[in-house]
Amino acid sequence: MAAPHSPAVAVLGYVAASLTTVSFIPQAIKTLRSGDTTAISLRMYLLFTSGIALWGIYGLFTGDGPLIVANAITLLTAGLILERKARAVLAGRR
Repeated sequence: MAAPHSPAVAVLGYVAASLTTVSFIPQAIKTLRSGDTTAISLRMYLLFTSGIALWGIYGLFTGDGPLIVANAITLLTAGLILERKARAVLAGRR
């Protein structure tokens, strides 16, 4: 477990996590609505989604709330885009 932080540090963490997570959502919505994944790199999304999952696990081990919440939300949206991209590649649409 991580050492306890002051409330101000916790707020800073949640604000930072919220900004980075929320910034990702519009692109995820656009991709999911359009279904167009041609400009998305499958390798990049595999690496990105794996990294997000590992950061989430790290957050669980360290008890870091902002890290856990932000990465859980980002993992969900990145996982959806990764799934759409993988389907497009398998269907030959790249």
